Amino acid sequence: MEKHSRKEDWIAILTGTFIVAQGIFFLQSAQLLTGGTTGLALLLSQFLPISFGMLYFAANTPFYLLAWRRFGKRFAMSSAISGALVSIFADNMHHVVSVDHVNTVYCAIAGGLLMGLGMLILFRHRSSLGGFNVLCLFIQERFGISVGKTQLAIDCTILLASCFFVAPPIILVSIIGAVVLNIVLAMNHKPTRYVVTYG
Repeated sequence: MEKHSRKEDWIAILTGTFIVAQGIFFLQSAQLLTGGTTGLALLLSQFLPISFGMLYFAANTPFYLLAWRRFGKRFAMSSAISGALVSIFADNMHHVVSVDHVNTVYCAIAGGLLMGLGMLILFRHRSSLGGFNVLCLFIQERFGISVGKTQLAIDCTILLASCFFVAPPIILVSIIGAVVLNIVLAMNHKPTRYVVTYG
C-alpha cells in the first residue's frame, strides 16, 4: 500500500486533532466523561484549578516515551505533537463557540463520533493521541485485536471506576459516548483492512 506523503500526514494531524477537540468540547459542555487519559483529564479538571489541556498532556507524557521505545522516534514525536494540539484546541474552543442548550445524550453521541473520527485519521497517518492508544496499537500489531475492541474494554473500566466520583446518570450517558467512539474505531481500523507502518 502506498504511504501517505509527509505533507498529507501533517494536514491529517491538524485535521484529526481539531476534530478530536470538537468532540471533547461536546463532552465538556455536558460535563460528561470518557475513557482513557481524556476521561481522566476531564474528571480531574472538574476538581482541580488546572485546565483540561494541561492535565491531558501531562497524563499522556509517559505514553509518548513508551511510543518512542516501541514504535520509533517519528511516531512518538507526531503523537506528542498531536496531543499538544488537542490540548491547545480544547482549551481555547470556548473562545470561538458556545452551547446555550445542552442535551447530554446528543453531546455524548456527537462527542464520541467526532473523537472516533479524529483518532481514526491520526491512526491512518502514523500518529495517535498517546495514552492508551499506544497500548491498543501495540496489542493490534502484536495480537491482531482491533484497536476499537481493546479501547472499549479500557474505557469502560475507567468509566466504571469514575462512579466513585460522579453521579451514576452522568456515567451511564458517558458510556454511550465511549461505545460510539469505539464502534467507529472497531469498524474502520481493522488490522487486516488498513495497514500502517509506524516507524
